[in-house]
Amino acid sequence: MKNPAQNRQPIVMIHDLRKSFGSQQVLDGIDLAVVQGETLAVLGRSGIGKSVLLKLIIGLQKPDSGSIVIQGQEITCLDLNQLNEIRKKIGFLFQGAALYDSMTVAENVAFPLRRHTKLSETERKERVRDLLASVGMEEDHQKLPSQISGGMQKRVGLARALALDPEILLFDEPTAGLDPITATEIGELIVELKKQRSITSVVVTHDIHAARAFTDRMALIDNGHVVIEGTFSDLQKSRDQFIHRFLREAA
Repeated sequence: MKNPAQNRQPIVMIHDLRKSFGSQQVLDGIDLAVVQGETLAVLGRSGIGKSVLLKLIIGLQKPDSGSIVIQGQEITCLDLNQLNEIRKKIGFLFQGAALYDSMTVAENVAFPLRRHTKLSETERKERVRDLLASVGMEEDHQKLPSQISGGMQKRVGLARALALDPEILLFDEPTAGLDPITATEIGELIVELKKQRSITSVVVTHDIHAARAFTDRMALIDNGHVVIEGTFSDLQKSRDQFIHRFLREAA
């Protein structure tokens, strides 16, 4: 996929990021930059710290050292109130959608609007209706999460992530556990969001087939480092044995 965001300024910049849990070094000097309107896929084997990277970007965890700059602001030293202001600009689609079981689909999407906006009840309902329509879930607004499929739950989670009009979206394994058709539909939604809103996205995934369809650039992580960055073609051209093995086993 051609990258239309070339030559733009980075909206997310990560430098020398390190994170360990006890004696386990998960991230060991990560450097990444994502420009406005770009979709970056972070690839790698299970358990190598891809999801940890997303949690660091949104401030759910603190790095041991290193820098995370979002829209020109270093976030690693912010207090909770300052961090919450940054979080309003970031939507997060969790791997399991993380919907509230006791709330309907509409109530789940309305939740951030209730907490962070002053919209009237009528305005909030209209906003929720528009958000659900944008992901093809408007007919299911009164259902509970347990009454819809995993793919539908991810659609609802995406609608909720978009509720506050974020400038950045973080996706944690958006196609995991889905059948090929539903996974393709989620990928198409990500592409459509980029076209309509010019949203900057970081997508953590091990699904290289999906990543080829909806991302501009890929970063492959191994042993806490970025092994290679570039297009899928760039990865294919590499002579690195690990990269070849990863591509072969992901095929």
